[in-house]
Amino acid sequence: MKRANIYKNTLLLATVTITGLVFTSCKNKPSQTVEVTVKEEVIKTEKPNIVLLFVDDYGWSDIGYRNQTFTTPNLDKFKKESLDFTRAYIPTPTCSPSRLSLLTGKEAIRLGMPRHISLDKNNPDAEYNLWPTDPVQMPSRNYLPLKEVTYAERLQELGYYNMFIGKWHLGHPGRYPKDQGFDAEYGTTNSGHPKSYYYPFFKPQDDPRGFLKSGVKKGDYLTDVLTDGAVNFIKDYDNKKPFMLSFWYYSVHGPSIGRKDLLKKFQDAGLEGKYAHHAAMVEAMDESVGRVRKALEEKGIADNTVIIVLSDQGGAYTNAPLSGGKKGGNTLGEGGARVPLLINYPGVTKANTETNVPVQSIDIYPTLIEIASGKKCEDNQINGVSLLPVLKGKTLEKRNLYFFRSYEDQYAAVMAGDFKLIKYHSGTYHLFNVAEDISEQDDLIGKGLQIEEELKNDLANWEKEAVPVYTK
Repeated sequence: MKRANIYKNTLLLATVTITGLVFTSCKNKPSQTVEVTVKEEVIKTEKPNIVLLFVDDYGWSDIGYRNQTFTTPNLDKFKKESLDFTRAYIPTPTCSPSRLSLLTGKEAIRLGMPRHISLDKNNPDAEYNLWPTDPVQMPSRNYLPLKEVTYAERLQELGYYNMFIGKWHLGHPGRYPKDQGFDAEYGTTNSGHPKSYYYPFFKPQDDPRGFLKSGVKKGDYLTDVLTDGAVNFIKDYDNKKPFMLSFWYYSVHGPSIGRKDLLKKFQDAGLEGKYAHHAAMVEAMDESVGRVRKALEEKGIADNTVIIVLSDQGGAYTNAPLSGGKKGGNTLGEGGARVPLLINYPGVTKANTETNVPVQSIDIYPTLIEIASGKKCEDNQINGVSLLPVLKGKTLEKRNLYFFRSYEDQYAAVMAGDFKLIKYHSGTYHLFNVAEDISEQDDLIGKGLQIEEELKNDLANWEKEAVPVYTK
């Protein structure tokens, strides 16, 4: 079913009379004073373009306005123009599941993906993988099933052109972005990370199509090359359809290899080792954000483009004042599961505002559908809820947020408002009020709080309903 490329917003305007100087419409016609009467009218508004910048392993604290270690002038500026979600989370904070949830609006564990894709070289077509140190040896999918509905497929139905750039990590040839609703792709490989951020970027077996063998040379930096692709897409786009650009960075995922000019800057400032490289990678990513925004402005479409900046999980280095992170067995801590999320929707979001409403990346899917359609998202297969009310300055109905991954003892969590309960395979629980105790140092388990039993029951019931049962 074809859908119109515009939707209607009705503005009820009081009748007013405006007297002013009107520009001269031709050389021989003098300027003149006119009266303009504005009455109730229907204004047609073009569907907005959408740009989703999805950064890998970018910690909540790895941003200049939260941590002066980092230089992020473009994101600092973007924050002043946008709505900052200070409590945004990933349901399964790790590479592949985070992408699955973003793309489908579903909790990744419901599709049997509690870990990242890890192919067996002896059996590359295996549907599942096992992690050697996982205490319960839970299987995890090696690809996103093609039958799953993605936001790209839904946006196609709504008249959008979908461009994908960067890290996919949801499957191999035959299961790439163009197989899941994207019209074009650039930078997609089999790998979850490059072998180097300097050319040559990937091992030949990880880049079977050799997408980066043309037009790149020794000394080129991966983040810059992918950004060139994004900028050129925006610059050259001449389709009448609105577009969505999904730019999923490989950076700032390891190997931590900073761009040389930026690396020297941070080393001279006193940072050492891999952390200096990490800071340089963060700044290169920030430059990329600035270049993408500049391209939108030069194209003349910035005022009709929604921009979303999101990370896929917490950082691999310190996430202070948050506890935990990508590594160390506490990925469901705030430092591992809480991520940056900023949204700018011209004419809808208010500049330099914040919300502490807890949200998850599964909420992006219905939000995109409502932005693109102008209607309520009725997709009933998803777990997320639209963030459009929050973008408009309202709030969301109270709900629980659930978390699940399976690498080590810590594996599940539930969040209700300010409280978060974390569960371990060994039977241990932790309970924190993350609003009052952002560093999760005051464990409230055994303190007699009613919320403890409520959340234990909620998590147990959710596990029964959401977590697949595997039989050998």
